[in-house]
Amino acid sequence: MKSDYNDIIIVDTPKSRMLLLDSTHNVHSILYKGQKWTGSYWDEFASLPAIVPKGPIAILGLGGGTAAHLMLHLWPSLQLEGWEIDEILIDKARDYFGLSDLEKTTDSGGVLNVHIGDVFIPSENLCRRYAGIVVDLFSEGKVLPQLEEVSTWLELQERLMPDGRFMVNCGGIDADSSPESLLSDEAWLLNPTLKALSKAFPGQLSWKRMPKVSGENFMALTGPMPDVESWSASVASPLSTNVKDWRPCGQISRI
Repeated sequence: MKSDYNDIIIVDTPKSRMLLLDSTHNVHSILYKGQKWTGSYWDEFASLPAIVPKGPIAILGLGGGTAAHLMLHLWPSLQLEGWEIDEILIDKARDYFGLSDLEKTTDSGGVLNVHIGDVFIPSENLCRRYAGIVVDLFSEGKVLPQLEEVSTWLELQERLMPDGRFMVNCGGIDADSSPESLLSDEAWLLNPTLKALSKAFPGQLSWKRMPKVSGENFMALTGPMPDVESWSASVASPLSTNVKDWRPCGQISRI
């Protein structure tokens, strides 16, 4: 089906249901029928509640709700607010990806509240509102260009509570770039979103890269580098192992 924003394809298999968007037919959400974990970057978002203050968490780029499913499964009292620009996509996610189930309050008081709108439009109502913000904004297989601008992150920062954090899916690297051209600790420099974040949050940025089997996306986390051991102890496996892969970004003088 088509909307004003997407070509939407829903693929149903015996093991999973997948949401494919735009002309690239990239997978934007996946719901496995026999397990919660995806083995991909969506799992990483579920580690964020352990390292942010108490309060609501926003998901910018809700899609079919893969991250929201995981987060409410692991943190059933969590207050989630999902933002998505495409109302038709949300309607289909309710029909085919169980999104409507997440909009019902859990026994522990957790819930997903869905908002339809452009996340980049400033709003005083959102000032200092969120303990954490998950950012997963893509179109045509690429990170939205606004996320490669320092000014965007400084504006979005106004929506975070004190000590709040962003966790960001930064996508990959340009096809012409090779991470082997830099030392492994400097590979993040090849990702434009990470470079913008490093300028917006100097000395307050960590990164990791997903394994090849999981797409090799770069991930970013703002704020001081968490104590990895305590973070690991506070989340379920396999996240308890995954969080140990985060590392602080180095100096940005070479950017």
